[in-house]
Amino acid sequence: MRRIEAATVTETVARLCREANLHLGSDMLEALRRAAGEREESPIGRSILDQIVANAELAPVEGLPICQDTGIAVVMVEIGQDVHIEDSCASTASLSSLERAIQEGVRRGYTGGYLRASVVDDPFLRRNTADNTPAVVHYRIVPGDRLRIVVLPKGAGAENMSAVRMLAPSDGLDGVLDFVVEVVDRAGPNACPPLVVGVGVGGTMEKAALLAKEALLRQPVGRPNPKPHLAAVEAELLRRINDLGIGPQGLGGRVTALAVHLETYPCHIASLPVAVNLQCHANRHREAVL
Repeated sequence: MRRIEAATVTETVARLCREANLHLGSDMLEALRRAAGEREESPIGRSILDQIVANAELAPVEGLPICQDTGIAVVMVEIGQDVHIEDSCASTASLSSLERAIQEGVRRGYTGGYLRASVVDDPFLRRNTADNTPAVVHYRIVPGDRLRIVVLPKGAGAENMSAVRMLAPSDGLDGVLDFVVEVVDRAGPNACPPLVVGVGVGGTMEKAALLAKEALLRQPVGRPNPKPHLAAVEAELLRRINDLGIGPQGLGGRVTALAVHLETYPCHIASLPVAVNLQCHANRHREAVL
């Protein structure tokens, strides 16, 4: 059994929150540069892509967020079954100790990093919590004695344009393709393209949505699904989406999406759940393994 101090988790999450909001991954920067130099046909689109790249390069130098919407913190946690979280401030060491440590890390990361507080305590009363907590945390128990933490700040612009639909099995692949393209088309400029499009197919309603969000974390961006038939679907979706002509920031052009990432899971014989989680050009995430 490997023991990890809750304080270490808190410090790590706080750092990841700050870093994720200031640093765009090198794979995203390269995809944006390639889109500006090779793929975008519109002069306005190329100019916008150049500005996006310049902004992303300037953010860590100036110590300022890539985007003013520093998002709700989504935290993906893989905890090894041989990991034990020790919390000297709690009477017992348990999964709740891990939850407390993560939420405290988000609080410190956002307040200490002067990142915008965007979370309200109740969806109807709408009182700002002032420290961007609580984060949305997803746990997965895996073999081993390591703790992997991924922080994904999710801005509302792209998140608001995401969608889930319960298709009938008879809708098949064509139904999935049509729905994904419909979601992007309806989003237009509101999701701040160019996008990374996460697609989850299968499982249940909530599983499909989680698959779509996890798909956004695939690195490097644009890496095809290892299953050839799914990689072919990704390529077809990317072609159709970019044929919409929405373009960077919705001002027209070839590059509406940089990539489509599709993940699947087994499902019931009578259902075909599909989720589309859109991510703007600020596809920010950082991870650490303890």
